[in-house]
Amino acid sequence: MSERIIIIGAGHAAGQAVAALKQRKFAGNIVLVGEEPYLPYQRPPLSKKFLAGDMPPERLYFKPPGFYEDPNIEVRLKTRVAEIDPDRRRVSTSAGDVIVYDKLILATGSRARRLPVDGVDLAGVHYLRSIDDVNRIRAEIERAQRVVIVGAGYIGLEVAAVIRQLGLDVTVLEMADHVMSRVVSPQVSAFYEAEHIAHGVNLMLSTGLAAFRGNDRVGSVETTDGQTVAADLVIIGVGIVPNTELASAAGLSVDDGIVVDDRCRASDPDIYAIGDCTSHPSRIYNRRVRLESVHNALEQAKTAAANIAGDDVRYTQVPWFWSDQYDLKLQIAGLSSGYDQVLLRGDPGRRSFACLYLKDGRLIAVDGINSPHDFMQSKVLIASRAKPDPQRLVDTGVALKDLS
Repeated sequence: MSERIIIIGAGHAAGQAVAALKQRKFAGNIVLVGEEPYLPYQRPPLSKKFLAGDMPPERLYFKPPGFYEDPNIEVRLKTRVAEIDPDRRRVSTSAGDVIVYDKLILATGSRARRLPVDGVDLAGVHYLRSIDDVNRIRAEIERAQRVVIVGAGYIGLEVAAVIRQLGLDVTVLEMADHVMSRVVSPQVSAFYEAEHIAHGVNLMLSTGLAAFRGNDRVGSVETTDGQTVAADLVIIGVGIVPNTELASAAGLSVDDGIVVDDRCRASDPDIYAIGDCTSHPSRIYNRRVRLESVHNALEQAKTAAANIAGDDVRYTQVPWFWSDQYDLKLQIAGLSSGYDQVLLRGDPGRRSFACLYLKDGRLIAVDGINSPHDFMQSKVLIASRAKPDPQRLVDTGVALKDLS
């Protein structure tokens, strides 16, 4: 009897898992189960080109539909998994179907964090996480004039840039005192704040959200300090929550994500987990991390597929992320949490520079703003836990690759 692998989820990680198994000539059956009506698709363009109307839906797909037309691949869309039974190695769907597996891959991803405030259910208040979310927002943009975005992280600022370039009035509410506060230094935050202000975005920092006001439809946003901001469209982007409920109910170890080892195995040896929903050990940072990143989803999928196929492959990647806002490409290598020194390489005034983060003299992360060479070359230094000379680090005449 041939081996059967069930993949729960239909996002980037799930699509890559199917592709990696096919590439390794996996001879068994693959069952892909997803709640949405769409084949695995890319989420990053949702807040960028797809929202702007510059990308057709078919270009979002991770692989074209024909890729899944394989006698060994079964795709079940619009299907919710209700329960995992690790003892019997079977999965039950909400429709009552039972599927038996030999190996299971959890690629359950994450969902938008919800806000428990008055008026959040009014028409015109949206979250942005799926194709359907963007389709609903785009339908309302056509008749909107004043847009309020809650949250100044990646998603919030990317959406602000797109909507401002469409000619609408945009206000961004953020509780922190600077934008992207969880992921970049104050210097990088200040640079992006200036860019958004220059493009006409109204940034309201250190400002909490109290409620959304309106009758059947949102008409304004009330802040915790008593201000009222007119709005006929609201988009909330205040982070995501990993989808770990199935794993918890199945008795798997969960701690800010499904706990996996460096081979992407969960606490049950027949179950793997990949992508946003996982917490994995990082050799570079000597701690567990949960990453919300396409790169992590892809590489963990490849790692899980390799180990299922019989190889012994460990996940040891340097994390990286990116964000497109206006004509600025922010590329982040590594994790800057806990840094004790910040260095600037290049001139922010020229809109091309890098911000380097060190801890105890070791380079732990780099933000490249329109600086792809610094971004790419920094990965080797971060992976090797290098302690480069700070004076040479900021010397743009010295390539980062020469400092390893």
